[in-house]
Amino acid sequence: MNDLLRGRVAIVTGAGGGLGRSHARAMAQAGARVVVNDIGEAAHQVAAEIVEAGGEAVGFIGSVTDIEHVGQMVAETVARWGAVDILVNNAGILRDKSFAKMSLDDFRLVVEVHLMGAAICTKSVWSQMQAQNYGRIIFTTSSSGLYGNFGQSNYAAAKMGLIGLMQTLALEGAKYDIRVNALAPSAATRMTECLYPPEVLARLAPERVSPGIVALACEDAPSRAILLAGAGNFAAANVTMTRGIYVDKTQNVAETILDRLDELTDREGESTPGAGIEQHQMEVARAATALNLQPELKNA
Repeated sequence: MNDLLRGRVAIVTGAGGGLGRSHARAMAQAGARVVVNDIGEAAHQVAAEIVEAGGEAVGFIGSVTDIEHVGQMVAETVARWGAVDILVNNAGILRDKSFAKMSLDDFRLVVEVHLMGAAICTKSVWSQMQAQNYGRIIFTTSSSGLYGNFGQSNYAAAKMGLIGLMQTLALEGAKYDIRVNALAPSAATRMTECLYPPEVLARLAPERVSPGIVALACEDAPSRAILLAGAGNFAAANVTMTRGIYVDKTQNVAETILDRLDELTDREGESTPGAGIEQHQMEVARAATALNLQPELKNA
């Protein structure tokens, strides 16, 4: 047992089974006191497992989309243990169908649980983390959001939305030492058991992913990282920007874009912007260079 999270207080949503259960157990093994949240009695069962193993945990039943419930969970956690240091936004559902066959109700529901649920939970701990000048927040994204996946337009939209939320909150939380990251897991859970044969599922145990959560939740965690984890492999994803091309407005611009598409998409020399404003700064600088001007950029 390591002590990377010794003395910290963590809330893990969707922790009644699968990845969430594994995350909660791993964090307890690393020394954290854990609130196990889920919509059913499994939350109490997982908390009991942690206590039986010598850790500290309590179950809390309710939906992450219920603002009042989430607020109560955070308030009771602070009353019990004095703080919320870590939030793992793991709760989620699937409603897979091709976009043509999917109802908007199923689209909205998945976005509500994954994206709005995570926003509600994060909003509920944000001011408290600001006040204590410390916080670690992890969003659960997915390769479906990062790269697309047939039949998961709702899920993909929600999961990529979480990346935008992570990027912005990492900037806003930096001066309070609130570090915000995302995990894209590959694991065998209730939601994936029908997707892979048994021999593959055995390699995708949730326990092979959860050390990544501990790393993103500890004091030395990075911020704005997108960690990919599965079957013992860990990698990083980035939202990058190519150097692109400059096209003068006197040219046939659309035709030029198509003719020079290979050059425009060439990834040599691509960069990972530190903030959205860097796209605009790059574009203005390229235009200024082409026109032999010196742009005056104001601080964003």
